[in-house]
Amino acid sequence: MATIAQAIRMALHYGEENLQLAHVFGEDVGLPLGGVFTATQGLKTAWNSPLDERGIIGAAIGLAMAGKRCVAEIQFCDYIFNAIDLLKLAGNTCWSTNGDWNLPMTVMTPVGSGIRGSLYHSHSFDAMMTHIPGWKIVIPSNPKDTYGLLISCLKELNPTMFLMPKAMMYLGGDELIPGEPASGLKALIDKPVDKAAAENWQPQWPPELTDYSVEIGKGKIVREGTDITVVSYGRTLPLCAKAADQLSQEGIKAEVIDLRSLWPYDWELISKSILKTQCVLYVNEDTEVTNFGEHLIRRTVDEFFYNLSAPPKLLAGAFIPGVGLAHSLEMASVPQLNNIVEAIRSVIASKV
Repeated sequence: MATIAQAIRMALHYGEENLQLAHVFGEDVGLPLGGVFTATQGLKTAWNSPLDERGIIGAAIGLAMAGKRCVAEIQFCDYIFNAIDLLKLAGNTCWSTNGDWNLPMTVMTPVGSGIRGSLYHSHSFDAMMTHIPGWKIVIPSNPKDTYGLLISCLKELNPTMFLMPKAMMYLGGDELIPGEPASGLKALIDKPVDKAAAENWQPQWPPELTDYSVEIGKGKIVREGTDITVVSYGRTLPLCAKAADQLSQEGIKAEVIDLRSLWPYDWELISKSILKTQCVLYVNEDTEVTNFGEHLIRRTVDEFFYNLSAPPKLLAGAFIPGVGLAHSLEMASVPQLNNIVEAIRSVIASKV
């Protein structure tokens, strides 16, 4: 099964061949590395930019204004904060020009903890990004959705933000991507580590890759349940699914929703589940203050106050200046499996 990094690579290749993707660029995105997570290896339109996040976003805006579909990578989201004003400009361009100018650009950036990145490589960016109107924002939790969401981004006329969970980049999925070979993918599209073998290497792209896409704004129920709704995305989504499996042995039936898109998001799916279970837990690893989950709780209370049998709860990252390098510090900084299990039990226990 493909990893998330391989799924990104295959989707970008499909975009080069079929969706007029003309430029893929960022720090170390081109030869010889092909991206710090190897997600751009072998792409014919990939090139290296200077170490300049503002320059990368500015170049993407310029290319998109010229009608060139592009994908710009910020190597880690920890370094995107100095380009917030440019992201706001990209987001308001279509609106401020009354629809005269579109920006067919995608920005990819790895987010979250899980790689022992300490202060400078462990931040999240999902809540901050949802504060910037005019963008569609997606974050996958498995390779098949990664491919499908990125294909959808490459079809959009205006800016899309593709958030990649750092900790999951090399994790394989449970389902084949349409067109993915049943075996041997690594030998086909992964650049050899050996220097001599890598010198003249060219990828052998699977010939049957398709335009399989996941609609932006559509979530997915990954576990059915009747006792509690658990809404998550990215790195914490598989942990929520594991927690649901574990608690099923105690007779607790948790319904787990993978949001997949942060804007627009699938409120209809969440609403139906809340009306069924009458309680909800939101889980992500961004800092808990002004967390995107807080917005979802506000909307939950506004619309379903009299339908709830327990207070809605948010489980998120600690509000601390940074994530520590030590294993124990990182584990304590963001939700882990045991935290999710206890949070679900807590909400269930408070039901009336």
